[in-house]
Amino acid sequence: MTQSSIDKNPTEQKKPNIVLIMADDLGWSDLGSFGSEIRTPNLDKLAGQGVRFTQMYNSARCCPSRAALLTGLNPQQAGIGHMINNLGVPAYQGYLNDNCVTIAEVLKTAGYRTLMAGKWHVGGEQGNLPDGWHPDMLGYPSPKGRGFDRFYGILSGGGSYYNPNMLMDDTTRISVETTDYHFTDAIASKATQFVDDAMHRDEPFFLYMAFTAPHWPLHALPEDIEKYRGKYLKGWDETRLNRHESQRGLGVVDPAWKLSPRDGGVLAWDEAPDKEWRDVQMAVYAAQVEQVDRGIGKLMAKIEESGEADNTVVVFLADNGGCAELLAEDTPLPDPSRYNYPTVDGRVVRTGNSPSIEPGPADTFASVDISWANVNNTPFRLFKHFTHEGGISTPFIISWPDGVADKGARFNNPAHIIDINATLLDIAGANYPTTFKGKDIKPAEGESFANVLKGQDWKRDQPIAWEHEGNRAVRIGDWKLVSEIGDPSDPNSKADWELYNISADRTELNDLINGEKERAAAMIKFYNEWAERCEVEDWENPGFTLRPKLNTITRHNHGGPVIPARLGPRRDIPTPPA
Repeated sequence: MTQSSIDKNPTEQKKPNIVLIMADDLGWSDLGSFGSEIRTPNLDKLAGQGVRFTQMYNSARCCPSRAALLTGLNPQQAGIGHMINNLGVPAYQGYLNDNCVTIAEVLKTAGYRTLMAGKWHVGGEQGNLPDGWHPDMLGYPSPKGRGFDRFYGILSGGGSYYNPNMLMDDTTRISVETTDYHFTDAIASKATQFVDDAMHRDEPFFLYMAFTAPHWPLHALPEDIEKYRGKYLKGWDETRLNRHESQRGLGVVDPAWKLSPRDGGVLAWDEAPDKEWRDVQMAVYAAQVEQVDRGIGKLMAKIEESGEADNTVVVFLADNGGCAELLAEDTPLPDPSRYNYPTVDGRVVRTGNSPSIEPGPADTFASVDISWANVNNTPFRLFKHFTHEGGISTPFIISWPDGVADKGARFNNPAHIIDINATLLDIAGANYPTTFKGKDIKPAEGESFANVLKGQDWKRDQPIAWEHEGNRAVRIGDWKLVSEIGDPSDPNSKADWELYNISADRTELNDLINGEKERAAAMIKFYNEWAERCEVEDWENPGFTLRPKLNTITRHNHGGPVIPARLGPRRDIPTPPA
């Protein structure tokens, strides 16, 4: 772990509190400070008093990103190379292994009270087990078993906001009993309660607030939806252009980067049917994002009221890019029944992206799918799942009034989600262990960027590498090597490497691999060595005992026929739950 030169004397200065906030399926352009028209005043305030990273990367999907954030390891090293289903090999066992430590476990050794509200999704979810289930049984870790003093939230990946599945209070499974419940508000309220209690104690606190919003289903409060109804009738093309122009004005994109073309799976807005329904889709999504921001504002108001705000580090990011997954009402794929339960008052839920179903209420279950996801990830290509920029780029804000020298600054060098773990441990003065509870711990992979907060320059010592569902990438300096997995239904489809100079072309429009064969060969060599070290599987010829079916929209923004926007992505290949 790279140490910063931030001056800390534990005998003279109280260690900072730390608030780590993660949104779910939020696109790179969905915050006001990153170009959005959605109202996010509280996050924009944090950006104004902190630092925005314009090239922070996650791990392309919910479970891998959470594993990387919590442990500071590549997801495969922590046991979650894919999702929480066990694929039969250690790197893809689907739950945090015993050779990693969570940030909560390490911070507890440094004297922190550790708190979590929200989505866990790194193992522990109840399955159909012949001998029953309880939290922290072998193979089913919970937050309480992995270092958190308090936990309120879900062990699973998502579901209804009005009646969430696997809702837990510490290690007790609980149920929602009122119709005025919304999970986003509950996460914020419980986090605020946890912090209020912690501020009456002597030790500093660490809070991990992991929202499920704006992940599908589209569930938002009526009064929030009405704020946005009609604002998206201008369509996805104009909204995307407007966001790109705002991004240029904010300085978060280089004017030399061209806006990537509308995705090949999306019709031009002028040709799209059902415009009023499409407007409401995005209105509900925007309402979900604003609700997250409002919850963060509630938490920050409590911290400011206590007088602790100046000595509190606040970090915000998303687990992956915007989500193009379609919830189809006329097919069983993907299977929303895994998350779809009757409403609290017993109504049947209407599932699917259909103009006959207006999303938002508790008895609906829908998504924005590919058309608006293309907007969420402005100006980039591709989405969640993929390792092109639209899948792995996250808005990132770090605020610390006592520790940030240049408030409102932008930092443009690349960093990875594992570096967040290293940085927070560095700031806290916590020592990453070599052994924990009698187990050998894998060396940390992240690098601390704490000196950035002092206004100093910083670059990673090591390249960044990714693998998710066979989508692969390497970032070395200004260069990025990336490959989209071939279509498993097409034996002639190959996973070809592409090469981009990100400093000149972050929207990945000019593939330079034919003219940079030596550079590409060196980067491929690095990827192969990294993959072997981290036990990454070859998804075209895997060693899995169970291979999940993939939602691969093959080469879908490299040309080819336009799929009607009403239908969204291909529907013959199921989407694994996220």
